[in-house]
Order: sequence, then structure tokens, then C-alpha cells
Amino acid sequence: MKRDIIFFSTADWDNPFWTNKQHLASALADEGFRVLYIESAGLRRPTARAADLRRMWRRLVKGLSGLKRPREGLWVWSPLVVPLQSNPLVKAVNDGVMTAALRRHILRLRFRDPLFWTYNPMSLPLARSLGLDDIVYHCVDDLSAIPGAAADAVLRAESELAGAARMVFTTSPTLQRRCEAAAPGRCRCLPNVVDFDHFSRAMEPGDEPAELASVERPRIGFVGALSEYKVDFDLIAALAARRPQWQWVLVGKVGEGQPGTSAQRLRAPNIHLVGPRPYALVPRWLAAFDAAVIPAPLNDYTRSMFPMKFFEYLAAGRPVVATRLPALVPYASVCRLASSADEFLAGIEDALSGRIDTAGGVELARRHTWKWRTGEMLRLLDL
Repeated sequence: MKRDIIFFSTADWDNPFWTNKQHLASALADEGFRVLYIESAGLRRPTARAADLRRMWRRLVKGLSGLKRPREGLWVWSPLVVPLQSNPLVKAVNDGVMTAALRRHILRLRFRDPLFWTYNPMSLPLARSLGLDDIVYHCVDDLSAIPGAAADAVLRAESELAGAARMVFTTSPTLQRRCEAAAPGRCRCLPNVVDFDHFSRAMEPGDEPAELASVERPRIGFVGALSEYKVDFDLIAALAARRPQWQWVLVGKVGEGQPGTSAQRLRAPNIHLVGPRPYALVPRWLAAFDAAVIPAPLNDYTRSMFPMKFFEYLAAGRPVVATRLPALVPYASVCRLASSADEFLAGIEDALSGRIDTAGGVELARRHTWKWRTGEMLRLLDL
């Protein structure tokens, strides 16, 4: 009999761009585990901006609708919480309300001795209030470095959580080193992976997105959240100015995770902000790029991250140019890594002239799938 899993996420299930959380929860359900997926309880203080207000309204509507079952073996619950997790009193009230609701859901679903699998560094009190001491912490980002997060509180809570966990999985060596201090010998680093079957469709014949009909080549493409703590707007603007014949196509929502982000610096004739596109259509956009880029600024958040888009770009057969992030250094043979604007420009020129090993990148991505990583995790957990 496979274990039931309480899966405490930091992402909403219905976000159009799936992250570690949705992919892994789905993969666990594929393996026959029953999963209760808890949507994000929030870590940063909300603002009065329209995007945050819309999200709070959606959360209220979802929270009042109870459990949903989007697929076999997986249920989704959207908790109603006061979005001020850094306040100890508010957090205590939230944990009390969530504990009572979760107990009802556990009884209703007949979960027995569930494993507590969490991405939220503030979740240890909830696990303890439920009497759950078999804990897996999956640390995929430095959440203390997200704009608006209560950094000190997050770091303290994360250390306690890692110390209590049976196993800590991280996606980068930087995160592993940090968690090892609290969980010596119980941390394993497994990089982000890819839905290879989905993204490799970019190498199949197909029509280009109609929006690109008037965009000349070469096209330098990016897909993802366009927030300043993740994307170096100044670098893009500088490179676009230095090579006006290159067309930059940026697919994603401006300000995702960082309300108030201004795209003013990206207003140029050869920079095209096309907005987000459905996950199902992303391979066709990637197929239309001559180079795929990860122009990240170097900060506390990015030094700890392993961009999911890295293996997605490789699986699509695109030549990849990225900022020299610590987590990407082991894969330098199949991409170009840059520490300056000049190096980034040279890397793109290599991409456009066919001097990057895209075939090797495809094979590397083929080996780094959700099924492979899920299997590794279950093996290490003896589940």
C-alpha cells in the first residue's frame, strides 16, 4: 500500500505555467500515490496593486469551493488565510484554521499516516499540529530573497524545517550547502528537469505563431516571468541596442511575482513583448527562435536557482545562452555561459552561427525528465 501524501505547495495548481510543484505532484499520482495538493499560502506581503487584489479575490472564490479533483489520485485545496505570514500572531491564527480544515480533509479522504511533502519553509508548525513527523522538504528556490518576503523569518523557519525533515531535496548546489547546515547528511541535490515529450515537439514540423509573421530573423527568444529580480532588463536593452538587426521576442507576463515591475527599459523597435502564452503552445514559440536565452541578473535569488527553462530550451533543440549561474556551470559544454554583456553577445553570435552543441543538449535533456527525477526521489526515500 503506497503512502498518502500531504503536498504543501508554493504555487497554485491552475497556474498556466507549471513549476516543480504541479509536475511532481502529478508524477507522484502517476506512481499510484494519493496526493492532497495544498495551494500557496503566500510568503510575501500583498500590495494594493490590481494583480494582488485579483489574486486574493480568486483565492477567496477557490477557498470557498472546497476540494477539487483535477485528476485520478490527486485533490487540490486552496486554503483561506490572512496574507500576512510574517506576523507571528497572524501566522498562528492561519495555522490553526488550516489545521482544523486539513484534519477534516484527511478524514474525508481517509488518508492514513500521510507523508508531509513541503515546499513552504514556514510549514513546520502546521505539520506538527497535525501530528505529522515524517517530512520531506523540497527546496527549489531561495524564497527569502523574493521581493517582499520576510527574509529573516523565512531563513529561521527553513532551518528548523530542514532540521526536522527526513530528507531535504534541493535543485542547486547553493541551496544544498545552505540546508546541509541544518540537515547534515540528509540533503540531496537533484536539478530541475523537463517534460521532454512536450518540449521536443519544437523539433517537429509545424506552423509558426501568427504574431511572428512580421518579426524578422534572427530571433532571440525568452519564455518565462519578466520580473526584475529574475531577468536583467538592462542587459537585454543594451544588447538590443548593440545589435539592432536582432529581434528579441519575450514571452511572459511582466511583473509575475513582483508587482510594480516596469518594462519601460524594454521599449525598443527590436524588442517584442508578446505577453504570456498557453503552455501547450510554448514549443511552437521555441521552434521559431534562433537562440534561446536566460539573461538573469546575479543576486541572492538567482545564485541559488536552477532555471526550469534551461532543460526546456535544450529539449526544444535550441542553442542556449545564459548568465553564468552557479547551477548551470556543470552543463557549459551544451550552452554558452556569460559573465558580462560582451560575453553574452559573443554567446548569441555562437548560437546564430551554429557553434553550440544542440544535439548534445537534446540528449542531455532526454535524460533529465520528471519520471527520472521522481524515481530518484522515491528511491532515496525508500517509497
